Amino acid sequence: MLKKAKAQIEADEAGTANDATGAKDTGQRVLDSSHQIWLAGLGAFSRVQQEGGKVFEALVKQGEKLQQRTKQVAAETAAAARGAATTKAKEIQQMAGGTWDKLEQVFEDRVARTLAKLGVHTQNDVQQLAARVDQLAEAVNKLLKTSDGKRAPAAEAKPPTKKRASAAAARKPANAPPKSKSVKSPPK
Repeated sequence: MLKKAKAQIEADEAGTANDATGAKDTGQRVLDSSHQIWLAGLGAFSRVQQEGGKVFEALVKQGEKLQQRTKQVAAETAAAARGAATTKAKEIQQMAGGTWDKLEQVFEDRVARTLAKLGVHTQNDVQQLAARVDQLAEAVNKLLKTSDGKRAPAAEAKPPTKKRASAAAARKPANAPPKSKSVKSPPK
């Protein structure tokens, strides 16, 4: 529209440059044209105001949808990361547990070897010795019970007199070895 008005103004100026009525018409046309431009601007402004609220509301709705999608994606990503971290932590914990068990076994083996070199008995050695002592105590108790039935207890025994000692010596042969008590060792 502006080009049209400008073209008409140029045409009028060329044909009626000295004409006073032509100048008036040209001025009127410029005023009309500028008035129309002003009205077009006001119309555009009015339309933006009316539709601006609608556009704003549409943008808000789009923003809300985008925010919901973003939150959902972030939650899914966080859940996946949490799951991966938990799995990795369990793997590391199992690896560390196995490593500690191996380290503990190596330490125990080295301490046992060092103690054996120093001549310190292990708990197993002490248990075997305790079992052996128990077996020997039982064997001694059996021997004492069987020998108690054959002769009187030591507290009640009478000391040998000369008469008894000489009678016992007479019964022994001269080359007989002295009697000794034999203690049987229990089986291992």
